[in-house]
Amino acid sequence: MSVEISRADSVTDDLVAAFARLIPQLSSSSPAPTADELSEIVDAADSVLFVARLDGCVVGSLTIAFYRIPTGLKAWIEDVVVDGDARGNGIGEALSRAALDEARRRGAKNVSLTSRPSRESANRLYRGIGFETYDTNIYRYELD
Repeated sequence: MSVEISRADSVTDDLVAAFARLIPQLSSSSPAPTADELSEIVDAADSVLFVARLDGCVVGSLTIAFYRIPTGLKAWIEDVVVDGDARGNGIGEALSRAALDEARRRGAKNVSLTSRPSRESANRLYRGIGFETYDTNIYRYELD
């Protein structure tokens, strides 16, 4: 089995179908993105959509978003998902390392992410890569 990590540089029917399969594994409350919504991510200068292919089939993805604030350039990893049938092949780690490499290349000060405590294997993965728990409160204001 050969895992390939790459930047999505265009939106194909295959990519849209992959997200239709992957997003329900990530969130039961969010619909899969449309081709236009994926294009917005792919075409944006401040985000990178990484995809993982196993034997040519899209089996995972990760988005990293960059933002500049007065204290420097920062990055945030979101929506990491690996197909349940492909887990255990190092795909989450490969996606995460690709994102960290991109953040280094762009000169980001740090990279943040969140992960629910119930996602035990994901939390082990992030700690194993070198992410540290950051002592802060995360607040969310729902606009809908």
